[in-house]
Amino acid sequence: MKKFISTVKNIFSIEDLRIRILNTIGFLVVFRLGSFIVLPGVDPSKLGDAPEGIFGLIDTFLGGAFSNASIFGLGIMPYISASIVLQLLTVGVPYFQKLQKEGESGRKRINQITRVLTIAITVAQGIGYITATILPTGAVMVSTSLFMFSSLVLLSAGTMFCMWLGEKITEKGIGNGISMLIMIGIISRFPGAIIAEVLSKGTSGMLLLLIEAAVLFFVVLGVVALTEATRRIPVQYAKQVVGGKVYGGQRQYIPIKVNASGVMPIIFAQSLMFLPALIAQIWSAESDIANYIGSTFSDFTSWQYNLVFALMIILFTFFYTAITVNPEQIAEDLKRNGGFVPGIKPGAPTADFIDNIISRITLPGSILLSVVAVLPAFAIIAGIGGEFAQFYGGTSLLIMVGVIMDTLRQIESYLLMRHYEGMMKSGNMKNNPSNYAAAV
Repeated sequence: MKKFISTVKNIFSIEDLRIRILNTIGFLVVFRLGSFIVLPGVDPSKLGDAPEGIFGLIDTFLGGAFSNASIFGLGIMPYISASIVLQLLTVGVPYFQKLQKEGESGRKRINQITRVLTIAITVAQGIGYITATILPTGAVMVSTSLFMFSSLVLLSAGTMFCMWLGEKITEKGIGNGISMLIMIGIISRFPGAIIAEVLSKGTSGMLLLLIEAAVLFFVVLGVVALTEATRRIPVQYAKQVVGGKVYGGQRQYIPIKVNASGVMPIIFAQSLMFLPALIAQIWSAESDIANYIGSTFSDFTSWQYNLVFALMIILFTFFYTAITVNPEQIAEDLKRNGGFVPGIKPGAPTADFIDNIISRITLPGSILLSVVAVLPAFAIIAGIGGEFAQFYGGTSLLIMVGVIMDTLRQIESYLLMRHYEGMMKSGNMKNNPSNYAAAV
């Protein structure tokens, strides 16, 4: 406890770090306040309960703004969608591949295209959002056409403002701004989930609550281990003599994460898992098989749902890792900078070696990721409340752990740079990127 208090004092004794933390808190407060501002023309008392399925996942990311019919009802999600589309385009379209290799000017052009695409996606998603979740509730008190137009303008403005907040947090705060906005939305649901779980168990269920807390603690430890696990590839740099001084010659490492794809495979899989039930509903009245498929895939605690879900996560993990981690590019960058993997020839043999390692570590990583994804379903089967069970795994827990660890690393770097003792006893957090050579 004494060390913790000392670390907090050290954090706030660094002026730049203190200002960044306060800026981050201020931006996040603005984001949370905006999630309670309802779209003009909506009667909040007539809005339904929190949605389920993919809409429930979006509502969790946005901290309830989606179900509140807020001006931040779409939040940062259209920007994330646009970023994913651009990321995929940089893999398969030569024009975007060229932009990616043009350095700062290419990145600026890609950012401009991303912003324009964000507005287009916001309008498209806004129409679906209003039509599917607001109009059916009968909460609209003005004409539908006027409400549709004004809401699309406000939702687009809200999304662009959220994007601006994210950029400002990255620039003037701590951590990745977009990730911080998603994390604060998820965390905002945690106190309510705990209260609901305590009330449901009552005073007679205190032992069960303690067991649930202990299990959650170990689940978080497991997710931290999965998020931080890396395979270090040794790299040797050739010695160079410049002006009578010798440079290079040290052995460094390329860190390859076991879970290089992050939460994206779960998000991709969840976005598709509602399709079987949706399609089956069309023929449910005429076919017993369609009715069975519809009822089975509407229940996310069924073993059939979770089996298909897990298999899709494994497939998407390999797919997303393949498009985001490029062994040929890593090998080319190493060769250009005079680096090589000991015992492996530079160029194509190095690319094959790295690709082989990625393939071997991706399989166990994808299996563990699928286990984490289905843990909330097992938690519900075990008797844990649905709202609290969402924090036992899945996208929510992975995002929270990833963002918190990245933020702690950034704070750690500030402390070590000012010659303060770090947040761990060793003074270095495990897997701190500053301990390794950059892959590119």
